[in-house]
Amino acid sequence: MAKLTPVESSMIQAVGYDSKTRLLEVVFNNGRTYCYEGVPPKVHKGLMAADSKGRYMLSEIIDMYSYHAVSGRKRR
Repeated sequence: MAKLTPVESSMIQAVGYDSKTRLLEVVFNNGRTYCYEGVPPKVHKGLMAADSKGRYMLSEIIDMYSYHAVSGRKRR
């Protein structure tokens, strides 16, 4: 997985993205980490540029892409 980038958000702690596999990894402030599959680069860029990353996640990513919980990821 790509390196996690810390973000300023009341919902999200950090985001990682692998453009080759189109996997978006999101570490939420509650400590849970999820990988979203098949996320296009423009959606990742939109998330990183969004004023409200939580709102963007809710409208553009959550329930739009298949995802799975990630266990064992160390929080930074």
